[in-house]
Amino acid sequence: MTSSTEASRLGKFSWALFDWANQPYFTVITTFIFAPYFTATVVGDSVTGQAYWGYTQAIAGFAIAIFSPILGSVADAGGPRKPWIFVFVLICALASISLWWAVPGMTSGLIWILAAIVVGTIAVEFSLVFNNAMLPGLASPESMGKLSGFGWGLGYLGGLIALFIVLVGFSMPEEPLFGLDKAAHEHDRLTGPLSGIWFLIFILPMILFTPDAKPAGISRGEAIKTGLSSLFATLRGLKGYRNVVYFLIARMFYNDGILALIGFSGIYAAGVFGWETMTLGIFGILINVFAIAGSFIGGWLDDKLGSKPTIVISVLGLSFASVGVLSIGDGEVLFGIPAAMPVEGGSVFASPAEQVFMGFAVIMGIFFGPAQAASRTLVARLSPPEKMTEFFGLFALSGKATAFVAPLLIGVVTSLTGEQRPAMLVILVLLLIGAALMSFVEENHSRKSA
Repeated sequence: MTSSTEASRLGKFSWALFDWANQPYFTVITTFIFAPYFTATVVGDSVTGQAYWGYTQAIAGFAIAIFSPILGSVADAGGPRKPWIFVFVLICALASISLWWAVPGMTSGLIWILAAIVVGTIAVEFSLVFNNAMLPGLASPESMGKLSGFGWGLGYLGGLIALFIVLVGFSMPEEPLFGLDKAAHEHDRLTGPLSGIWFLIFILPMILFTPDAKPAGISRGEAIKTGLSSLFATLRGLKGYRNVVYFLIARMFYNDGILALIGFSGIYAAGVFGWETMTLGIFGILINVFAIAGSFIGGWLDDKLGSKPTIVISVLGLSFASVGVLSIGDGEVLFGIPAAMPVEGGSVFASPAEQVFMGFAVIMGIFFGPAQAASRTLVARLSPPEKMTEFFGLFALSGKATAFVAPLLIGVVTSLTGEQRPAMLVILVLLLIGAALMSFVEENHSRKSA
């Protein structure tokens, strides 16, 4: 499955640093800071804003589902993955930087902000396809789980530090760094450029020090032709890789639920509790602290218990947490128990309703990382070595083929009901279906079966 010699410690660390580099895009932009700012302030209405955000993620998810396997097959035919990574990181960074122009209450030009969100999300996900495919060439099968978990943990640490910088440097001070105007929400808008520049800087060690696949010695046109032929042959012969297919189908559901839970938890909290940037930043920091611990522990469990048990335990833990979040409404928790909501001028997380929400959020944080890191390890262990990037393209497909469905359903249900809470039920259903389908996956099954 992997090369006979492992990469150096520097090469492995530099590869893992890619998770550190991309995480602020997910943590600061699509989850805790920019997304709630966009829905509540740029659009000006949390319900309409949540619907718009759902539609952007649906469009991006559809594009990722269609093109990820194609790009993966072309990369396998052509050899090196790092040139692809650099191009997509550059596109994501430029899209992120353009979010600076997302001003409060904007109407004219809103379509360009929506487009930037779509393009940035597509680009960062494409870069992940190629980065993930490098894993089997860097570590032995016995230690891939540890390296994958270390990468996820390092990613959450990067997201934590980025959130801390935003919170302490820009959101909390009355006079933010660089003389930013808080009345114009420049402290919120800066999250885009900050994440983009961060991404560009911290991919450099991976580009410089992590070993890459050797060139195949064919032209770009031949690589595209060969890659597409290989992809079509793989799709026609997927019945020969039934165990991998079972896993990819299961992941199609539970990963959709995970992404929706990550993407909409901050938006949901902002709408229900009226949290502003500082509170959302603290919320994100706490989530990431527990996510770091969960990722490191999950990487150890992955190598000890196996990827499949680690995934199932984590998805069921996230299902429990999503039920808890779903149970919280205006003035109640656990589906009907009265609980006071936050009052204006009150302390952070002081109300009983917020405290219950944070309890379930901690559970979310613990299980986010292990579910995703173990999924990356399992596909690497099950996939044919000569088709590694292609199968990671299919891995991205399985994570995105229905990923547009959850945001779309959340957007539609939110628009139809005029409420945020009912849409959260979509997340729970997807998680439970994914956990149930994992029962068909045999982790120690032969990679190719009749």
